[in-house]
Amino acid sequence: MGSLHQSFRMSNNSTGVISAGAGAAGVDSIDHVMNLSEDFSNLLESTEYSDLVLKVEQTRFPVHRVVLAARSEYFRALLYGGLKESAPTCREIELQVPSSTAFQLLLKYIYTGRIKLANMKEENLLDVLDLVHQYGFLDLETSISEYLKANLNLRNICMIYNIANLYNLNSLSATCLKHIDSNAKHIIQSDGFISLTENALYEIVRRDSFYANENDIFTAVCNWADNNPELPRDRVIQCVRLPLMDLDEILTKVRPTTLVSPDALLDAIQTKTKCKNMELSYRGILVSDENVATSRHGAEVIHGEIKSALLDEDVTTYDLDRGFSRHLIDESCANPGIVVQLKEPHIINTIRLLLWDRDQRSYSYYIECSMDNKDWVCIVDHSKYFCRSWQKLHFPTRVAKYFRIVGTHNTVNRVFHAIAFECYFTYSTFVLDNGIIVPSKNVATLDCSACVLEGVSRCRNALINGHTKNYDWDSGYTCHQLGSGCIIIQLAQPYMLDSMRLLLWDCDDRRYSYNIEVSVNQQNWETVAKRENCRSWEILTFPKRPVAFVKLIGTHNTANEVFHCVHFECPADQEALNQYKQTLLTPSIGSLDNVKDI
Repeated sequence: MGSLHQSFRMSNNSTGVISAGAGAAGVDSIDHVMNLSEDFSNLLESTEYSDLVLKVEQTRFPVHRVVLAARSEYFRALLYGGLKESAPTCREIELQVPSSTAFQLLLKYIYTGRIKLANMKEENLLDVLDLVHQYGFLDLETSISEYLKANLNLRNICMIYNIANLYNLNSLSATCLKHIDSNAKHIIQSDGFISLTENALYEIVRRDSFYANENDIFTAVCNWADNNPELPRDRVIQCVRLPLMDLDEILTKVRPTTLVSPDALLDAIQTKTKCKNMELSYRGILVSDENVATSRHGAEVIHGEIKSALLDEDVTTYDLDRGFSRHLIDESCANPGIVVQLKEPHIINTIRLLLWDRDQRSYSYYIECSMDNKDWVCIVDHSKYFCRSWQKLHFPTRVAKYFRIVGTHNTVNRVFHAIAFECYFTYSTFVLDNGIIVPSKNVATLDCSACVLEGVSRCRNALINGHTKNYDWDSGYTCHQLGSGCIIIQLAQPYMLDSMRLLLWDCDDRRYSYNIEVSVNQQNWETVAKRENCRSWEILTFPKRPVAFVKLIGTHNTANEVFHCVHFECPADQEALNQYKQTLLTPSIGSLDNVKDI
């Protein structure tokens, strides 16, 4: 017996979990949470030990103050916060709760930590969510929201969005809106649309991604207004985009309703007749991070040669004779370029374009978008820059149905060749400066389709393969003879840059001097850096400018007549750049001798 007592004393740990002694077989903890939950469930179902009654509608619920206070900050403040309900003589409290059924379900959760959602009616579930939000059960609120997100359908979506919008349940709201956007044409015809609150309807109709015929949207809003005469309507009516409706619809359908003021009608007519087509505020389908320029989405090439190649999603099988679409580069052509038509207007802010890249040729081009294949707006202009291989292009978000890619230059011949065209909407952040991407990470990489055009190395692209440790006397670097030649890196497209970083060969104590020049067309070069007596890692900063080519020109090596560079990147690694800037701002110890009191 003594040894048993000793075993238990030694196995007691600081967390309160009891581990078995050496003679136990496979038992290392005790978990009787199930029993605890059942005991508290029985406590709720009996009136024994209860010290308070909560009255909801006409139903009385015997409860225990300490249990409610332990489980909810709301009840803790109500029952022990100094209010009149916290007085020992207070034996009954009436709660303003719309559903006694929902409250009973919540009480069950409070006492047991369990609630069954699958068999619950939707209206009861939403009433429970109402109470959960009111009483601050955040974990349960999240769980119910996740359950509702997984069970959205056309019948319940508007009812659920009402609650999500009312209580600022952001994740549930976002999922509801995405579902509503995807089914806008059916949502506006559903019974649930009429049940929307004014604010919920406003948040839906004002969205560019709520894509349906504007005439149908106006009809649905009028129907909502007729069925909710007590609710304000002006804010929602203003979200209807009247200039997108036909003039006849504005005059014969909108005007007689008197929901739109005469001035608003005149403004809409003026906008429609005087603005260019692409200046109108269109709606479009929003599909995030998915290429919608595919035959699977109903897209097609309607202008250009060898139309079938561009959207077939094959980005590997192409050569001199096949796998590309093309057009003749001819400035006199009335209808230039390659035109892609989407099945429906989409919200787009990103394009990926693969230019033919089986040799070192470069192309220049621009891309336009349109809603009607007549009125075009330029969204990417690389007509003054040399570009190669994969182009990843960002631009301010637009709604468009047509895209036109127009080649303006080919360094080899007078034909523009495109292997693949993709368009997307992305929530990822990007920064533009005069229409050119300002990269946050190194774009002089193989993944970003950069390449080394000139320089001697055992591996053509050793300079940009990302390896900064695997180099020695014989390999891992790119070089050129001093006094002749240079090293040239071509980026896939122009980027707005203001920094670079490079690693000079440093297996001994030699030092280098060098210059760096940049260009956008490999013809006109600008010097951005001149460095002397340098070794190992180098960071360079310069005024921001567009860059497509970088030329490294070694001018001196203390050991021999060759310039050796192991690694190049632009922009410079952000952490290294921040450290470099901090070094520039921090005065050296020696300079302090010259500091005088002012």
